[in-house]
Amino acid sequence: MKNKRTVFYLIVIAAAVFISFYRMDSYITRPGSAYELSPLVEVENGDEDDEGSFSLMTVSMLNATPALYVYAQFQEGYKVLQPEQVRSPHESEEEYNIRQLKLMSDSQVNALKAAFETADMPYEVETAGVFVLNVLEGGAADDILKPGDRVLSIDGNNFESQQDFIDYLAEKQVGDTVELVIERNDREVIETITLAPLPTDPERAGLGISFVEDKTIITDPKVSIDSEEIGGPSAGLMFTLEIINQLLEEDITQGYDVAGTGTMESEGEVGRIGGIDQKVIAADNGGMEIFFAPDDELAADGESNYDVAVETAEEIGTDMEIVPVKTLQDALDYLEQLQPK
Repeated sequence: MKNKRTVFYLIVIAAAVFISFYRMDSYITRPGSAYELSPLVEVENGDEDDEGSFSLMTVSMLNATPALYVYAQFQEGYKVLQPEQVRSPHESEEEYNIRQLKLMSDSQVNALKAAFETADMPYEVETAGVFVLNVLEGGAADDILKPGDRVLSIDGNNFESQQDFIDYLAEKQVGDTVELVIERNDREVIETITLAPLPTDPERAGLGISFVEDKTIITDPKVSIDSEEIGGPSAGLMFTLEIINQLLEEDITQGYDVAGTGTMESEGEVGRIGGIDQKVIAADNGGMEIFFAPDDELAADGESNYDVAVETAEEIGTDMEIVPVKTLQDALDYLEQLQPK
């Protein structure tokens, strides 16, 4: 009898461990947190005595387990996503995370550019080579380059644009060698690579990497942004507003706690993002009073971010004001007309 009871307990424990820790091939997303931006953004000698606040919103993503999968079916704001809804084809989880951090970095460059143009202060955008997003298996750079590397030059040539980089390699043949100067973990490394047929296009020679243009921005005054491990481009609008608020003497929040989301495009447009409903829930949980939502234009059978944000606000019964914005100027105009608290 004792042995049977022991076996039973072991089976129960094994089942509990399985449903709690077995990683399924899917993800769970849920409302994240509201991160106040003033501790994350520092403008040198900037204005710091503002009464209100700007906050970015996050969505948490977890690997699904059987227990979490079932739990998500009954919880408000939880969603189950398949890998193809999260990662690009042939992209590993590590490469996905690196891409998200790169998107965050690029959003900060756009935010700084837009903020300094709005404040009529000087800045300069420079090209810093290309940023490696992923390395294709079987390509010339396989086991040599890594996701997150920055290619600063090839054969001593620096490039003004991503297209110049592509054009230089297009003139090469299979078997040609190139010398790359790369930046990895804040160190410069030199690698010599023999070009091979591209895994995705055997008729062409190349490195076998996917990459994006890498830009940096120099501003006066200097601005430091500590985004920690927050990834993705969706905080662009809120970063821009926080930087402007520190650049200018007046408190553009008018004393309100303001949240929002949306990419910041190079010409000041606010772009569509994912998980808008979850971010509205997170903002309400964080006690925000105003929420900026991208008022993007979709086909007749689609819903804009703003439409979904309004629906979510009604469902959860929040008093938070949902404000549609197409551009940075829309957000600034709304704030300007507010009665100060």
